[in-house]
Amino acid sequence: MEKGSLIILSGPSGVGKGTVRQALLGLGGVDFYYSVSMTTRKPRPGEVDGRDYIFVSPEEFQRNIDNGNLLEWAEFVGNRYGTPRDIIEQWRGKGRDVLLEIETNGAKQVLAKCPDAISIFIVPPNFEALESRIRGRSTEDEPTIQRRLAKARAELLLQDNYQYKVLNDTPLRAAEEIKSIILSSHK
Repeated sequence: MEKGSLIILSGPSGVGKGTVRQALLGLGGVDFYYSVSMTTRKPRPGEVDGRDYIFVSPEEFQRNIDNGNLLEWAEFVGNRYGTPRDIIEQWRGKGRDVLLEIETNGAKQVLAKCPDAISIFIVPPNFEALESRIRGRSTEDEPTIQRRLAKARAELLLQDNYQYKVLNDTPLRAAEEIKSIILSSHK
């Protein structure tokens, strides 16, 4: 049995990674496992362990770091998040493609450990569209929005580090392009 591909879907905050992923899932014709991240944060109401996140103690997370079982990890507002290698390799060993939807720093870590990964960077039609999406969430104050925009500008400079760049002019069109990339990787 052929080993499944590892597909990295990345891009700046607000570019619509999650929306494109959902559109990709709805297309059919591609069969992949969507990677569930491990985290030390407590579950929010309605979240299910193993579906939304793999919830672990800080000690368990550290053991995973020490044992080399995280393809990437980061700390954000006092909690750690990471991608468990053993689960990814289990699915790939079964011939299933695995999709990671991760930020650019995580993608860099994964590519260093898995150079065979297919890396896809989602780009906005223009920076104004990206800013409009970030502001349209209406969930953050202006200083936070400015930090997100500055980070997005820096992340956009990293797009040449990826094998593929996919324009998210519409999520469905972007998903169709990503589906073509995935299917062509199996030839």
